[in-house]
Amino acid sequence: MTYRLPPSSPRPTGNEASCPEDPGPEHLHRGLQSRHIQMIAIGGTIGVGLFLGSAGALHEAGPGLLFSYALAGVVIFFVMRALGELLVYRPVSGSFATYAEEFIGNWAGFATGWSYWLMWVVTGTAELTAAGIYVRYWWPQVPQWLPGLIALAILGVANLAAVRLFGEFEFWFALIKVLTIVLLLVMAAAILIFGFGPLGNSASLSNIWAHGGFFPHGMAGPLLALQVVVFAFVGVELLGVTAGESKDPEKTLPTAVRRVVWRIGLFYLGALAAVLALVPWNQLDPRVSPFVLVFAKVGIPAAAGVVNLVVLTAALSSCNSGVFSTGRMLLTLSRDRHAPAAFGKVSRRGVPAAGILASMSVLLLGVAANYFVPEKAFAYVTSVATVAAVFTWGIIASAHLRYRAAVRAGRLRPVAFRMPLAPVSNYFVLAFLVLVLVLLAFDAESRVALYVAPVWAAILMAGYFATRRRRAAGSQDGPSDERLP
Repeated sequence: MTYRLPPSSPRPTGNEASCPEDPGPEHLHRGLQSRHIQMIAIGGTIGVGLFLGSAGALHEAGPGLLFSYALAGVVIFFVMRALGELLVYRPVSGSFATYAEEFIGNWAGFATGWSYWLMWVVTGTAELTAAGIYVRYWWPQVPQWLPGLIALAILGVANLAAVRLFGEFEFWFALIKVLTIVLLLVMAAAILIFGFGPLGNSASLSNIWAHGGFFPHGMAGPLLALQVVVFAFVGVELLGVTAGESKDPEKTLPTAVRRVVWRIGLFYLGALAAVLALVPWNQLDPRVSPFVLVFAKVGIPAAAGVVNLVVLTAALSSCNSGVFSTGRMLLTLSRDRHAPAAFGKVSRRGVPAAGILASMSVLLLGVAANYFVPEKAFAYVTSVATVAAVFTWGIIASAHLRYRAAVRAGRLRPVAFRMPLAPVSNYFVLAFLVLVLVLLAFDAESRVALYVAPVWAAILMAGYFATRRRRAAGSQDGPSDERLP
């Protein structure tokens, strides 16, 4: 296979990074600045997986959940460095679908794009489910599906606006989440050092290992919790989707990758360690966000309600990122002739309106799931999202392997921002992802994803062969790669 940069998609330079005020019907606005990109990636990741999913995981794994997050964090580090290297090589919207097609094959581009779309659709469903749970903290009589429906309507309006406005909303939403975690860390440090407040006498770092040990259920708990942990990190690859709308991507994207990796490590490991030090793991309620519970026990008036509002914002922010990314992925798929042509157009506001509306229509099915099976909806959708995320990250690692092979063969030039320890780190990532898939079979609720996976694979196969004719017809009229600038 020969790797090349198609003539229809020259590598953007610094001068090309800017976009005219009216980009017309073909191009996205490059309206996302470095601060937007960094906070979008962090905000898309810090959501329901941490604030709500960690409750059940702590109940099953105990403090050993920190091991699960640390192990997954190392994998995410390598995935993001691989993605960062590919982004510097070629910064385009829908990046990993583009890399899959270029370095693995047309089928990989098709499967990756649609699987990533599926991942964010079901992740958005999880966030809408969490929104319903959080609202019921104040109004238990409200049906779980209703807040999700209202939130979806509001997010749809936000995503159909200009991308710069979306970036500003996400920046401030993500900042709220980050500041909340920072407040938790500062508060935990003050309580542990000075011993004030209701938790002053019981809070201790020893709480992390004193109640049954660091692995109270052995290694089975932390291993089985990897599904929830992987879901919690879903969204970190959103950086790749923002590449087509970022200013000066060759400078902003590597910086964002570096900062996102260590910030996620701090926020996840630091926040969970603080929770476990303040309240022993065996005193946490698996049905209640540990963050809400901790702030309630601190004794600050209305603290639990405020934190519940923050985590509600976190869920909506992450879902907002999902609507954003699915619209862009459908745009890329359409321009690669892997999706209907209607999804390949951009509105006058510089957003892929058709793709956004289509994704929102499917998200309505998630709202319906909360109507019919409210108790199981969260577990079902998180396990399906985990499988889609595993596939996407595996494709990134595999495409990076092929890119490095092309560089060694002299067919492509190397870039300065490189993934460390490759190719050993690539194989480590792939082995970890296979382990996660195997572990899904050991839990009745997460096993649902393994039933869905072959059905989705069959749908992908049928869809791919159905679109081959369109691609073949399009190739007679010109290059099939209609990449975004």
